[in-house]
Parts: sequence; C-alpha cells; structure tokens
Amino acid sequence: MESIRKQLCKYGKLVLQKNLAAGPGGNISARDGDFVYLSPSGFALDEIKESHWVKINLKTGKQYGSLRPSCEISMHLGCYLARPDINAVIHTHPPVTLGLISAGVELKPFYPDFVAILGREIPVVEYVIPAGEEIRQAVVEQIKKYNVVLLKNHGAVCVGATLKEAFSRAWMTEETSKMQAIGMMVGKIRYFTEEEIKGIENLEAEDYRKALLKKLK
Repeated sequence: MESIRKQLCKYGKLVLQKNLAAGPGGNISARDGDFVYLSPSGFALDEIKESHWVKINLKTGKQYGSLRPSCEISMHLGCYLARPDINAVIHTHPPVTLGLISAGVELKPFYPDFVAILGREIPVVEYVIPAGEEIRQAVVEQIKKYNVVLLKNHGAVCVGATLKEAFSRAWMTEETSKMQAIGMMVGKIRYFTEEEIKGIENLEAEDYRKALLKKLK
C-alpha cells in the first residue's frame, strides 16, 4: 500500500492536471490515525515532495517540521473532528464551478453519477473571509451532512473516506458544472425528480461502485 505522503503527492498532481486549481491555489490533506498531513503554504500542489507535507496532531494541534501549513488548516481539522468517517479533504478552486455559483447558480442532480457520488444536493455557502474561524464554522456546519460544499466566490470542499473518493468528488463537481453550464446555454435542463433520485440511491450497482472509492488504492 502506498504511504499517505505518496498518495497526497499523487492526488495533489491530479488536482492541477484536471484544472481544479492553479498556481499555489487549493489545498489537500489526509488523516492517518491521530495525525493529519496537510499541504504546505505557498506551494503549487504539483511541487510538493513527500517530505513537505506538514504533519499535525489532530488532538493537540501540534505541528511538525519547518514548513508552514496551508492557511486553511482550521477548516481541514474542523472537518476531521466533525466526522470520524472522513480521512481526506480536498479544497479546490474549480473555474467553471466557481463561475456558476458566484453568479447565483446552484448545481442540481440531472444525471445518475451526480446522485451516486456527489449526493442528492450540494449546499452553497455565502462568501466568508478565507483562512479563519468563520470559514471553518461555515464549512463544518455543512460537512456534517454533505460530502461536497461549495463556497461562493472561493471554491469547493470535498471529503471522503479516502483520497480517491474525495478527489473523485472534486473532479466530478467541476465536470458537472461544465455539463450544467452547457445545458443552460443551449436549452432548459431536465433535473431529476425526487422519485428518480430515490431510484438511483437504491441501486445495488451504485453501492458497489461507491464501495470501491472507499478502498485505499
């Protein structure tokens, strides 16, 4: 099994490869027992080496190493403390998603993967100053109930039992935004009904796919 630092390097690179952030934007972390490994401040996610990830004691907040962690540290730790099933947090600045939600457009389910992977709805949090207690409280309040939270004029926060699951949600959120934007430009999207959403939630095949995303590799 890959080390947690190696996994973080892999998914950090994927965040930029899939255009979910640019430059030093975005930050990711993973939990290993009582410790969290978080991206360092000032680094593009594809520049981070295995030794760069900042180790933090989740219970005490103690930080190890010489590098400074991302300024969103409080938000990351808050997510882990709110839900023991979360082992990865990925915060991105996805361009199409950011454009839509900042224009007042919400993402709604209109295809099966939305419901199966992202959930039946995705909350949008009004803009708050990044990097402080206010954004921690706003995100954690929603993360208690959802796996994807959108931040108006800022970005997205996706969580998962593994980095694979959190990343899949981050990538799918942006792809959903692209599809929804195109649909809105050329016509009127038919969103799923409550009955259709329940039908997808009850599919055994989707349970199997979701279980695979929770595996470490």
